[in-house]
Amino acid sequence: MSVAFTKEESAETASETLLPDRPVSPHPNLVTEAGLKALELQLHHARQAYDATSTIEDVNERRRQAASSLRDLRYFAERIRTAQVVPDPPSIDTVAFGSTVTFSRDDGRVQKYRIVGEDEADPKGGTISYVSPVAGKLIGKAVGDVVSVGDQELEIIAIE
Repeated sequence: MSVAFTKEESAETASETLLPDRPVSPHPNLVTEAGLKALELQLHHARQAYDATSTIEDVNERRRQAASSLRDLRYFAERIRTAQVVPDPPSIDTVAFGSTVTFSRDDGRVQKYRIVGEDEADPKGGTISYVSPVAGKLIGKAVGDVVSVGDQELEIIAIE
């Protein structure tokens, strides 16, 4: 419908309410069971935020307020639809999706991360995406293996 047939103040106001979709990764949407639950919770929150905008009387303000939650609704619905739940690794012999791996760096730092899906990755929280450069080098390796990432060498010291 043309903006001329709505109660919009202007075409500019109408375009403000249309946010572009959040980018979706081209990689397979692998998730842990916890990751799928987190996506479902995010979708629930986005739906609540969208529903809350229905009480705003001013149509322009309602559209502005709803734009972000609508974008999130589309994103999380798509991520849930394409999610491929990967069960926990069957062994701790080699690093795999879902493994928690501890490694030491050249500079003596010891780090521990769980390898998870892109949406659930939070390096500060101890998780990294399976498509990250570090995870890509670690997957398939065993305790004692050394991998190069950039100008650093990482030695795997534990797999859980």
